[in-house]
Amino acid sequence: MKQRPLAPERLSTLIGKIYDCAIQPEQWPATIAEICRSMGCLSGLLLLIDLQRSQHRLAYAWGMSPGWEQRFLKHSEYISGFYQMAFRRAICPDGEPQLLSPLVEAAGPRAQSVYAELLQSEGISEAMQTVVLRQARRLAVFGANRQKNTGALTHDERTIMRLLVPHIRRAVTISDILDMKKLEAHALAATLDSYTIGVIVVADRGRIMYANDAARRMFSVDGPASGTDGFLTARDGTANRQLTEAIARAQRDERMIGAAGIGVPLRNRIGEAAIAHVLPLAHGNLRTRLVPQATAAVFITAADGAPIIDVDAVVASFSLTPAEARTLQHLVGGATVAETADALGISVNTTKTHLARIFSKTGASRQADLIALVHRLMPPIHRPRDN
Repeated sequence: MKQRPLAPERLSTLIGKIYDCAIQPEQWPATIAEICRSMGCLSGLLLLIDLQRSQHRLAYAWGMSPGWEQRFLKHSEYISGFYQMAFRRAICPDGEPQLLSPLVEAAGPRAQSVYAELLQSEGISEAMQTVVLRQARRLAVFGANRQKNTGALTHDERTIMRLLVPHIRRAVTISDILDMKKLEAHALAATLDSYTIGVIVVADRGRIMYANDAARRMFSVDGPASGTDGFLTARDGTANRQLTEAIARAQRDERMIGAAGIGVPLRNRIGEAAIAHVLPLAHGNLRTRLVPQATAAVFITAADGAPIIDVDAVVASFSLTPAEARTLQHLVGGATVAETADALGISVNTTKTHLARIFSKTGASRQADLIALVHRLMPPIHRPRDN
């Protein structure tokens, strides 16, 4: 089955629908349908797996038979373990579409039995799954399925998926931060003021149109960002450039925002960490109704639980420079070399140079070894369990 590349206008519409899901998650099934149809697939799903508790915090499916979700959740604990092992970064690089059947075959008889019950029973001949978000405790996977009569998945479908991955990652990340609450334009201020995270709605060049209570408190106590002269400004210069560029891309063309503005590391005056994520608002009927003339919403949350890992021990142990430390932070957080270069506003060659120097100082010869080293040197994290 030959798949044509997406026309620019269709790609733009599809990306807009993905971002709408960040603030109205109940639209995911219809959006999954649009994504799957663009790749000639007849069913699909989006999983957000809590690796720590072996639970699915978010699971949306389209095109599956009635009762499929109950059968899927029956295997929740096993499936979470399967994804944790079979979808390790060394096997399944983030953002790179993978055929599921070879991973299932390598996992053994139990995996094959569950695969047969959940997918083959649906008439699915081939499933392509892609890690769209990887955090220390969570894994988000987007799946698109082909039935027996629609042919094999090809390079064209993988290309489409790669284009959409950064946008799905942003929507899932922000939806998770907001705990999947629905935002309505007429109740925007009341809804956002109920959040303990900082939410700032900005226009061009970061001009602040609205800041919730948490953000205003952050501005007044030397937090990681400020509202200086009515413009959103990050305390750290590198982070400020990243936010400024992400906001500018959101205004110009949200298709081009890519990985910029996802997981931007911030620091307050005393060095405590926070994370910023940028959601485009300048396009799409749903998002433009929230705050007319707005360019983007910036969400600032504590670093705990975000895709940022504490690399201070590695930086101190091996005397990494600030530039090398920033590079390491992004790479260990799951970014590729290209995404790291884009986020830091430097060239890919410069990023590769920083990485080579990190290898030289740490004795690592590849990224997998470097990541393992970081995890060995990380301070222990204790997090109270929810009741």
